Amino acid sequence: MNFLAHARLAGRGSDVFLLGNLVADGIKGPVTAETGFAQGVRFHRRMDALIDQHDITLALRRQAPEAQRRVCGIALDIVWDHFLARLYHDDVLNQRVYGVLTRHAAMIPERQTRLFEHLRRDNWLKAYGDFDFTCRAIAGVGRRLSGPNRLAELTPWLEREYPLLEESFHTLWPWMQRAACEHAAALAGQ
Repeated sequence: MNFLAHARLAGRGSDVFLLGNLVADGIKGPVTAETGFAQGVRFHRRMDALIDQHDITLALRRQAPEAQRRVCGIALDIVWDHFLARLYHDDVLNQRVYGVLTRHAAMIPERQTRLFEHLRRDNWLKAYGDFDFTCRAIAGVGRRLSGPNRLAELTPWLEREYPLLEESFHTLWPWMQRAACEHAAALAGQ
């Protein structure tokens, strides 16, 4: 999952919990503090682990062209944001995310500051609703990885398999929402 999915799953939490979910990929190593921010990072990691190991995700990765299988999960994370933006646009949540990123800019890891500036300025959370934008975003991530841009090479497969991806999303998203609620309840009970 990418920014929008993590924001939706964490949206009922505090602003710093939401921020931890948004910036978790920029935080390296274990997070042991018991702050809302650290809980958000751990929540993000738990949600990623769940979706990465789901049978649907594993099957989609196996179906991807062999040369791109290693990076397919990255593309799928962004594709899930596309479906959320297209099918369940939530401008109130989007504005909350942008506000949290602005108010807590000092807590954003330095390596992510430019990324989040672009996200806010160009309204990515809404723009993900356009599949061409989503494919460009996927290719943009691929430019930041070493070697050939395997993510850009994957976009024709994503376009061809769009109906399968949408069908998969309709199964995965309710499952992820339930998993997030169960995990949040378990955290609250600790």
